[in-house]
Amino acid sequence: MPTCLHPSRMGGWDSNLRKVSGFQPPRKSCHDWIGPPDKPSNLRPVHFYVPENESPLEQKLRKLRQETQEWNQQFWANQNLTFCREKEEFIHSRLKAKGLELRTRSGQKATLDAEEMADFYKEFLSKNFQKHMYYNRDWYRRNFAITFFMGKVALERLWNKLRPQQGKSSA
Repeated sequence: MPTCLHPSRMGGWDSNLRKVSGFQPPRKSCHDWIGPPDKPSNLRPVHFYVPENESPLEQKLRKLRQETQEWNQQFWANQNLTFCREKEEFIHSRLKAKGLELRTRSGQKATLDAEEMADFYKEFLSKNFQKHMYYNRDWYRRNFAITFFMGKVALERLWNKLRPQQGKSSA
């Protein structure tokens, strides 16, 4: 379930809802690093390692992975924001229909029971079915492309390891 943040508490994020993170992997690292969870999307961003001798094919793979990560982060940040906003609106409308206030007498936030919230979840999923279907289609397409390029990079690396040995054996 998404972490719901009030829009007024979203300081430190740019207009695309991406959290400005101070996390940086160590300079001498030669691996990808996974950062702390991004609050709007609930996904962990990846800091991609860029090798000095990165081939054009490796660069294309890395850029595709970065673009896919940014696309995924943006989708879930937007989806979670929509979810939280609509959930609050649903709760407010149900409480108002019952003649209840947003806060109880003790000052706690008023809530609905699980059955009433199930109505919201069902409605939200139904309303967003098409959006999720397109997301899943694009997610699979992107991951297939990434997997394809990972295979090409692996073959390129294998070829580069074998090629110098062929030159030595023929000399």
